[in-house]
Amino acid sequence: MANGQWYPPEWPDRIRALAAGTLTPVAPKRAATVMLLKDTDSGTAVHMLRRRASMAFAGGAYAYPGGGVDPRDDDQQVRWAGPTRAWWAERLGVDETAAQAIVCAAVRETYEEAGVLLAGRAHDSVVGDTTGADWEADRAALVARDLSFAQFLDRRGLVLRSDLLGAWTRWITPEFEARRYDTWFFVAALPEGQRTRNASTEADRTVWIAPREAADGYDKGELLMMPPTIATLRQLTAYETAAGALDAAQGRDLTPVLATARLVEGRIVLSWPGHDEFTKHIPTGGATA
Repeated sequence: MANGQWYPPEWPDRIRALAAGTLTPVAPKRAATVMLLKDTDSGTAVHMLRRRASMAFAGGAYAYPGGGVDPRDDDQQVRWAGPTRAWWAERLGVDETAAQAIVCAAVRETYEEAGVLLAGRAHDSVVGDTTGADWEADRAALVARDLSFAQFLDRRGLVLRSDLLGAWTRWITPEFEARRYDTWFFVAALPEGQRTRNASTEADRTVWIAPREAADGYDKGELLMMPPTIATLRQLTAYETAAGALDAAQGRDLTPVLATARLVEGRIVLSWPGHDEFTKHIPTGGATA
């Protein structure tokens, strides 16, 4: 039975074009995504959304809240709690300006797409319910990019709680993909008093689901996912609490995972280092195996 690996039909042609030197890779854009966790009676659950089938990229696939970095988050320092920007720069493998922007993207996208805000009035607090009309107006302005995240925090008198995030892994979209992202994956626990909702225009469904249950759905071909999503779900199955996953994040290797394609005996072999389950063998005619 086929699993739920998302595989664009145009990839074989693009891989061959890259190998032939007729395709120039686009530069990946910085992005962040957050695996939002909560504890339940049966163990840890993760918040996932299903991308609308009409989406050009990974339509119908299950994913986590996330998106690209807003360049404005490079420019203005935000109120900040937790590890310093220098600490985050070393952890993420970037400079301090980029580190702030990536962490801001993680917190902003979680708010934009799930309605959950990792920020508080002070360095040791987190806001409560964010479902009111005034909060929704600010969230909509963030989505429309009428309001920068730094402006939003200033307007609300909020401090970004970087200590509520744990950097988990980093994946870079393959060179042959038309839409490329350099994405840092984070884990975070759902703050007390807040609740998730489907606030994303890109998703038609959201769900809290046990990582093992989601992985089983993928294995049965019932849930469509991209390689980074199912890979991180399998990793999360080892932790029975959100706190356990956050603790484990401190020692996670953030060496980027980048798919490679090579020609072996007339077949294209597509592989993700360290993740053998995603390997694809593509005959020169284009069919996959």
